Amino acid sequence: MSELVSGTQAIDRASALLIHVLEATTPPILSELSRTHEIPKSTTSRMLSALERQGLVRRDRNGAFIAGDVLTQFARSQNHDSVLVSRMHPVLEKLAMSTGETANLAVASNGEMKLIDQVDGHYLLGATNWVGKRIPFHASALGKILLAYGAATIPLGKLDKLTTKTITSRPRLLSELENVRKKGFAIIVDELEDGLVAVAAPIREDDGRVVGAISISGPSPRLTQRDLSKIGEVIIQEIHVLQANHEGKIGAA
Repeated sequence: MSELVSGTQAIDRASALLIHVLEATTPPILSELSRTHEIPKSTTSRMLSALERQGLVRRDRNGAFIAGDVLTQFARSQNHDSVLVSRMHPVLEKLAMSTGETANLAVASNGEMKLIDQVDGHYLLGATNWVGKRIPFHASALGKILLAYGAATIPLGKLDKLTTKTITSRPRLLSELENVRKKGFAIIVDELEDGLVAVAAPIREDDGRVVGAISISGPSPRLTQRDLSKIGEVIIQEIHVLQANHEGKIGAA
């Protein structure tokens, strides 16, 4: 069999090798992969080297192939997200029920804000599904929390102006983030969408690191600045109570 294979065939074969590595109970070595997939050893070596350069596979101390850093980091982030959703969903439900507004959970991932859970309030107006949508850090309450506490960094380049109220000046944004740290919560008014307001507070790990944020959002006719400030304090309190209970259960175990 010629070692020169078509682009599509090469992708199919490389994919099969990657799947084999990921599903193997014992890390496979080059000769095993070559024999199992009936690919010449030299071709198998080149394909594995390409996967290795991209961080998809790597060699262990014995020279066998295991999942690379790109995949292991992705798996850890996905697992962390699911754990965070499970832990914080009761808080979202309680906040949505008590305020009647939409509650969201977000994290920073690969330079972007990722909304990973949402609980709608009982109002129809304002109940937009934000999960999976791309939202700029600087224009959202959740994003301001992640920026303020170092879970994310201000993107390079021009900051998009989504409304007339969006903060696009870096010095002004830095000043806003300082205020967020002083208050412990972030507020937006018409900065992401006209008529939309929101307040968010941080979620911390046991070591104090901020790993996510929870927000309450709704239309401006229903939520005044005073309302948002009160809700911000409530979010902080609910997160604190949940984490205190969690620590108590660990201590009693």
